[in-house]
Amino acid sequence: MNPDRYAITFACYNQVEYTRQCVDSLLRHGVDPSRLVIVDNASQDDTRAYLDTLPLAPEGRIYNKTNFGCGVAWNQGVTALQAEWTVVMNNDVIVSAGWLDNLIDTAERNGLKIISPSLIEGPLDYDFDEFAASASAKMADTVRHGARHAVCMAIHESVWRDVGLFRATPKLLGYEDTIFFHEAEQVGVLCGMTGASWLHHFGSITVTAMKQERGLAGKQGLGGRRNYRLLQQSWLQRKLAKLARVRQGERWREEELAKFGFTMHGERADKAFVWKA
Repeated sequence: MNPDRYAITFACYNQVEYTRQCVDSLLRHGVDPSRLVIVDNASQDDTRAYLDTLPLAPEGRIYNKTNFGCGVAWNQGVTALQAEWTVVMNNDVIVSAGWLDNLIDTAERNGLKIISPSLIEGPLDYDFDEFAASASAKMADTVRHGARHAVCMAIHESVWRDVGLFRATPKLLGYEDTIFFHEAEQVGVLCGMTGASWLHHFGSITVTAMKQERGLAGKQGLGGRRNYRLLQQSWLQRKLAKLARVRQGERWREEELAKFGFTMHGERADKAFVWKA
């Protein structure tokens, strides 16, 4: 893929080993380091020392003096290196061969403006490269129209004009993606998830660390309890929308299992795959 057509950005907060694995996988699979923008939200570990060793462009390193959260950091990355397609992703992922080309190619063939890859979550106790090569070949033409997730999403430049950037409110603490997807849906931006592109997600590593810092239990939400009010939906609207998403997810799961024996969303448990909606 022509490097001038894309940019990739992610925020990080401590967890340098996950950032290192993420960057290693990006470079190994052909990402031009000059198209990568990494925003560090005031890490206290060796993250910045590691980032200083990377051959990034001058705008490729952004060092914040405090943790501004995802929304602010994502906006910093998006605007620092503007492109036709911007991939916003987590730092606790590794990518596979052909992931970027397949992601953008699927979006363009299907008229999608936001697209996410398929993913396996949990411990990396299997041969991800082998699995991804086989799965992407089998699911090359399979798309979940309307699906998307913020672990990784390629966003077309038109979306910034039609929807705007992410909500830059640090106290949202992870709710920025929900608001962004809701606003995109309101203006008719088409999104999807493709089986042609795969990544491994270790599983909300930074969010877990921030919960521990704040003394929160694993199941407690990091953001405010009343963030949902920002969606400006009634209780009934939210419940009906959630029910519709769950039902559609189950339909996708049943169809994919019947056709392929696996789905676009897997989880590793006890060294086995659990296939989810």
